[in-house]
Amino acid sequence: MSNQPNQPSPGQPREINLKTMAEQFAVGLQRHFDMLAFNLASRDNVTEDAYTARVRAPGIMPATGLHQNFEQMQAYAGDLIIRQVLSDALNLAVHCLNNAHLFLALVKANKDHGGLPPEAQKGAQQAQQDFVKLPIDQKFNRLEETYGIMCGLEDTIVSLGFALQALAQQGGTVQKNQLDDQGELTFELQAAAAGTAEADLWRQPDALETAPRVFREGDKITFSDTELQHILLTIGVFGRQLFSSVSTFARESRET
Repeated sequence: MSNQPNQPSPGQPREINLKTMAEQFAVGLQRHFDMLAFNLASRDNVTEDAYTARVRAPGIMPATGLHQNFEQMQAYAGDLIIRQVLSDALNLAVHCLNNAHLFLALVKANKDHGGLPPEAQKGAQQAQQDFVKLPIDQKFNRLEETYGIMCGLEDTIVSLGFALQALAQQGGTVQKNQLDDQGELTFELQAAAAGTAEADLWRQPDALETAPRVFREGDKITFSDTELQHILLTIGVFGRQLFSSVSTFARESRET
């Protein structure tokens, strides 16, 4: 995915490289994946004695009567990890969408104007500003309507937003307005296929299978530790598919 708009003239924005975008996305995603594994391992191995010793280390508390015991903090820490992973995953997806759109807008402007003169740059920049402001579901609509790009994991990305909304505003309970036509809030999580050797999803996309996670009205949003890891892998698959589609768009734009 080394497609680039034509080399800009002096005064034009610096060249944007799709391959670099994809690599930066992969670096950020791997960091989130590693940090999640570290946090999960830390939580699994902490002991009540270690927690108590750390609580007592300063010799004073902000409000002793509000102190939470070990079991309470285990549950609270688990809830925090779920929220953090969902938030990180959604932010990664939105950042990926915004970057992909910027590249697409420049490619389209370059094709329409036979280069990137100031008016073409201005149009692409305005299109990008408008795109960044859109809600996530409308971002997908814009990619399809303007550039013919479909995202296979669109529903799962949108579901991340609904799940975060439920956690932040509804006590973690799924409501009817967050369900699809089948009455479900579905995550098509991507996981390693059974019997597959350890793989890099950027290089071995066929080593995956879908592990659906479905919520219905009244269900509480919760994920197992492994499902949380699958959420980040799913974002990786989403990014790979999107960048591949953008690369195809750029190639076809040059050929027509």
